[in-house]
Amino acid sequence: MSVAMPVKSLLYGVACATLLSACSVRPLMPPGYPDSGDSAPARRLDPNSIADATPRVEPKSRRGNPDSYVVLGQRYHTLPSSRGYVERGIASWYGTKFHGRSTSSGEPYDMYAMTAAHKSLPLPTYVQVTNLRNGRSAIVKVNDRGPFHDNRLIDLSYAAATKLGILGEGTGLVEVRALNPGAPPVQTAPSPVIQASVPTSPGLFIQVGAFSSRQNANQLSQRLTSSLGEKVRIQQVDHRGQPLFRVQIGPLASVEQVDSLSLNLPRLGIVETQVIID
Repeated sequence: MSVAMPVKSLLYGVACATLLSACSVRPLMPPGYPDSGDSAPARRLDPNSIADATPRVEPKSRRGNPDSYVVLGQRYHTLPSSRGYVERGIASWYGTKFHGRSTSSGEPYDMYAMTAAHKSLPLPTYVQVTNLRNGRSAIVKVNDRGPFHDNRLIDLSYAAATKLGILGEGTGLVEVRALNPGAPPVQTAPSPVIQASVPTSPGLFIQVGAFSSRQNANQLSQRLTSSLGEKVRIQQVDHRGQPLFRVQIGPLASVEQVDSLSLNLPRLGIVETQVIID
């Protein structure tokens, strides 16, 4: 495996006292380090022949959906519904080390199935995951909790990572969109046929603060530029009718750079950050 192999997200060990009983939690590796015990299987898959998961109405997992749970001292909250959920972030994947083990929903992890782990979506939820760098898309079933690695949004099965084309690098920039198989079809007017465009390289940023005061945003931007030597932008958005100034480091060249900067930000007093992809 490449050293970019992602850290597995405590697959079956989410909040032992809360989700799974009598389980053991393995130590969490520092950001940027691979899980040395995980790898791709010897049996390789053809990405063009991997079928999507088929969305269907299923009852919520009894043990996989507490209101909140704690992992390594941090509390996470489960969303009451997946309706309308869309988010961009960094995807990782996991393979042989956890194949056959119980997931947070109770289902065994099958690295050849189209599944994923997510920290907050209800279990199960079907989502469409799109690789923002190559345009590939896949539908997976979220049946596990994780990834509990800094800056990661979703942990994909080996099969899903193969279909999306992120297997070699270990991570990918993705958009995750929840599907609602129980909803009636929406009647829309026919759309004109548009020639698909070649995916462009998305911008990768770390958001480190949001202020109602432009002056405060400027002060943080100047401090970061001086301390880190990285480009910093300020985005002005409308928030409930008032301007909000978001301070973001970037664009950054890689996920590895995001992880490296995230390790340095606490010494500057910045502990809450968000990965932004646009």
